[in-house]
Amino acid sequence: MERLFPEDVLSKRERVERALAHKPVDRVPLHEQLSFNPGVIADWTGKTVAGFEYALEDICAVIRQTMDTCFPPVAPRGTERVTSPDGFVYQHDNWTTWRVSKPFGDVPGARQWLLRTIDAWRTEPFDADHARDTYRREMLDLQAMIGETVIINYSHTHFCTAYDTMGLELFVYFMEDHPRDFADFMQVAVARELRRIHAVADPQLSPVILIAEDFATKQGPIFSPSFLAEYHFPHVQAITDAWHDHGVCVLYHSDGNYKKVIPELIECGVDGFYCLEPSVGMDIVELKNTWPDMVWAGGVDGVDLMERSGPEQVRAEVRRQILETDALQTGGMLVASSSEINPPIRPENFRAMVEAVGSLRNPQFGLF
Repeated sequence: MERLFPEDVLSKRERVERALAHKPVDRVPLHEQLSFNPGVIADWTGKTVAGFEYALEDICAVIRQTMDTCFPPVAPRGTERVTSPDGFVYQHDNWTTWRVSKPFGDVPGARQWLLRTIDAWRTEPFDADHARDTYRREMLDLQAMIGETVIINYSHTHFCTAYDTMGLELFVYFMEDHPRDFADFMQVAVARELRRIHAVADPQLSPVILIAEDFATKQGPIFSPSFLAEYHFPHVQAITDAWHDHGVCVLYHSDGNYKKVIPELIECGVDGFYCLEPSVGMDIVELKNTWPDMVWAGGVDGVDLMERSGPEQVRAEVRRQILETDALQTGGMLVASSSEINPPIRPENFRAMVEAVGSLRNPQFGLF
């Protein structure tokens, strides 16, 4: 059994499954995306890292030493500017990518892009056996690199795809003229994802998945309750139900403050939430104590705390979250930053987060 700390009693998988099931744990599970911080990679591998000159194997070595669960790691992206086959220009900057330009600038052009996407997705061939075998091979290959750490992979409704690709302002004008097209897009996108889920879902590969969408600012949801009720929540429920059919737990992600619609998302059947930004009102202690039947993850402030404060402040905050939610006895929590371990986060603060989790043990779990 791989132990992050000598005192660990449960395996990583056992600890994660108990936390998801709201059962007592020997310590709270640790979760992160660790792909993009050269300082953290250097700190835990002992290697000298210049810039972003490290490999996927180095990321996986750090994951194995520090995490109970992780998102799929990716190697640094380089600094190339690339153009997609449909004319979008993207700029890579090692740890992030942004869209430089798109092949349209008005509603008619945006509509033509959306209709082409709908047609391509509706008519693309799909081989369930091939999809299953490919997914299984990818997951097992990654598992071999990260040891017993549990992989939290991704699932999408594609709600964000249209408005993010168009840009929010253009999307608003588009929706005024062509709401039916967006409804069709969502139907096709979710049907496509559902067939993939039913082909690849396997709780033996991972007991938990993340639906990753963004629809909130610091102040609250970008879209009205009626808009979300029509175009988003039913699709979240459909995808959640599909993963549940295969015995897989579902966490939901959005940046920003989406507290107002947490009850609606709970009605969709999700099991919990990831990415909780305390600086915008998403305090994990308040959230977990208000909705104790949900799983909560990603509540350690990734900016003001992890980037700008010191190790003692990090340790104090992690201990506050664990103690004030009674997470050792009630499960239902994964300790993680609210922002992933991005390059500005200080390596000593990441180490403090890990060590703080290890310092709080559940006394009912004795050493073997």
